[in-house]
Amino acid sequence: MSNKPITMLQIRRILQLLAEGRSKREISRVLHCSRHTVDAYVDKLPPMPSLTELSRLPDAELSRLFYPDNVSSKPDSRYAYLSTRLEYYNKELKRTGVTKYLLWLEYREEDPSGYEYVRFCQHIKDHTRLNGATMHFEHQAGDRVQIDFAGKPLSYLDASTGEMISCPVLVCVLPYSGYTYAEALINATQECLFTALGRCMNYFAGVPKNALSDNMKQYVQKANNYEPTFSVLCEQWSTHYNTTLSAARVAKPKDKPTVENMVHVSYLRIYAPLRDETFHGLSELNQRILVCLDKHNRTPFQKRSYSRYDRFMQDEQSLLKPLPAEPFIIKHTTIAKVQRSYHVLLGEDYHLYSVPFRYLGKQVKIVYDIDVVEIYLELHKIASHKRDFRKHCYTTIPEHMPEKHQRYLEAQSWDAEHYLRMAKETGPFTYEITRRVLESRDFIEQAYRACQGLARLTKQYGKERFENACKRASPASRVGYKMIASILEKGLDKQSDDDLIYSSNLPDHENIRGPQAYY
Repeated sequence: MSNKPITMLQIRRILQLLAEGRSKREISRVLHCSRHTVDAYVDKLPPMPSLTELSRLPDAELSRLFYPDNVSSKPDSRYAYLSTRLEYYNKELKRTGVTKYLLWLEYREEDPSGYEYVRFCQHIKDHTRLNGATMHFEHQAGDRVQIDFAGKPLSYLDASTGEMISCPVLVCVLPYSGYTYAEALINATQECLFTALGRCMNYFAGVPKNALSDNMKQYVQKANNYEPTFSVLCEQWSTHYNTTLSAARVAKPKDKPTVENMVHVSYLRIYAPLRDETFHGLSELNQRILVCLDKHNRTPFQKRSYSRYDRFMQDEQSLLKPLPAEPFIIKHTTIAKVQRSYHVLLGEDYHLYSVPFRYLGKQVKIVYDIDVVEIYLELHKIASHKRDFRKHCYTTIPEHMPEKHQRYLEAQSWDAEHYLRMAKETGPFTYEITRRVLESRDFIEQAYRACQGLARLTKQYGKERFENACKRASPASRVGYKMIASILEKGLDKQSDDDLIYSSNLPDHENIRGPQAYY
């Protein structure tokens, strides 16, 4: 008989042909099988009143007649021991450095007559496959949103420091339709998370009945498989949006498989298209994310005629709860003292914000949320800033600075073009002297202080006198701030060349130099 059993349909055909009186050779020719195969199945025929009654038996009973259980086979005692260890081996394989070969060596020490390595590995593989079965869930429209952070961050370039800022990415999915929201956050704190979840609800234009997340510390205060304890801020957010909270079991990512899969899809649909782009701010990054997200949501499913957006709009959006009238805004309050640098410290971010300098030493109240920092003295708001999360940095409004500090700050921003432009407004000799001062240094930035001094002399003595002083100094081979200041202090700029009378007992000759040679 062939090693491969024939089908029940072929067995029934053999019975029909035998009932018609066909020979075994003819049956083998009709069924396109070996005559020995037909012989083997005919020999298995049990004693029955007729072949017709035998062919009427159900497949299950007929199968037992031709393929009886091999009762003579004995259970393998080696597998009886190995089966008790398979779960342990699967757990051990997840540990660092543990291999199947190492486990097999330990197994053979425990059971010297056990399986060889290849058969040992096959039993582990079979056990893993049987325990890796997944269950299909039918999600209800508008029932739940699944929340998670992507494992990999995105980044943008900070224009003020030139530093690349890494941003965690929040991913939210409605499992029924697959409609997805994603956003890059400045950090993963509670404040950023729940403010972003508010924007997620606005993106959905409604609120699902339940919000499911893993046991992230921003969301769950104390993990428990049956009754997790949620954070106070999380409870406030759920009350504001009238939705219930739930958390996945600890270390059970399959409790929220849709968002786990969407994190992987986001790498393909969002991360990959943005991989070669440079963003100069968080808002610019999120605008591009929304473009990729919209394209993803409107892309049809494979082998289906509709997209996530289509299914969401047709079946799910109308079932979401309405949004609250006001957005969820987290306000924090703290007290600080205005430092001598006319800044106050926001301790949570360790960032300093300016207030008008006249409030030095005053105790003020700081009220802040995710976007804005407001500073109050009693009931009067004295400053308002956009919140900045950079640590040990300053946010300063120039109008808050004393006048001297403003002028100094303004001077620090002047460059060579600025000094030349100012000099040109005074006169041609002033422009020439300024140009020569700027060119007198190997590094032009080293001449800026001298140019600042020249600008101060222009303001002190007036443009006319300063222009005359530059005219008097222009024949000198080297000029600088000290030369111009000396001319103005001594009033030499007021003298004409005719007023200079040189008296000396020495006879005139070609080596005598006048005083102008020293200026």
